[in-house]
Amino acid sequence: VQLQASGGGLVQAGDSLRLSCRASGRPFRNYSMGWFRQAPGKEREFVAIIDWSGKKYADSVKGRFTISRDNAESTVYLQMNSLKPEDTAVYYCAQKGSPVWAFGSPPNYWGQGTLVTVSS
Repeated sequence: VQLQASGGGLVQAGDSLRLSCRASGRPFRNYSMGWFRQAPGKEREFVAIIDWSGKKYADSVKGRFTISRDNAESTVYLQMNSLKPEDTAVYYCAQKGSPVWAFGSPPNYWGQGTLVTVSS
């Protein structure tokens, strides 16, 4: 499985950004997808997941971020609105080897990160 993330960049507080992650290697629609992030000096943390049961978000991004997927394009997206400086991090997409992702369980595959920097 290969996960290729893109879309990061430098934006100002209040701006929007959309991250994309294209997956290859096995049928995309059968597996759960997620986004995680790691801020400088901090541990990697959960941001959002999408699976057959629906979508889940971290409290810190609820109402501002939206995860979605296009199975035909084997791509998962993270629409990020009203960005804040504390959203600055390397964002990683990830895949779980099952249609439903048990919350808190680690992914099976990680993509490379894409850096999002939000200036104040």
